[in-house]
Amino acid sequence: MSTPGEKGNEAWPLWEVFIRANRGLSHVHAGSLHAPDEEMALRNARDLYTRRNEGVSIWVVPAAAITTSDPDSKGVFFESPAGKNYRHAVYYTLAEGVKHL
Repeated sequence: MSTPGEKGNEAWPLWEVFIRANRGLSHVHAGSLHAPDEEMALRNARDLYTRRNEGVSIWVVPAAAITTSDPDSKGVFFESPAGKNYRHAVYYTLAEGVKHL
């Protein structure tokens, strides 16, 4: 007999849940859950993360399909390459007389 969270001897895959609160807004990560398939993941996400009508859209994504950067390599990964300071607003000076920039 299998226990909850397992399908036979295989553990249910992990799903990441993203909720969009209103039209025009971005989906935001709400949490994770285990489910045997995408349909059940979507239903469980609805029940767990939108109990009070918080959302208008739900995305469920298999956690295994997400690729992430290494938090320990933050400096190297997110640093601007040398000589490309123009990519940052602090590189530019504000022209005299410009009020709304």
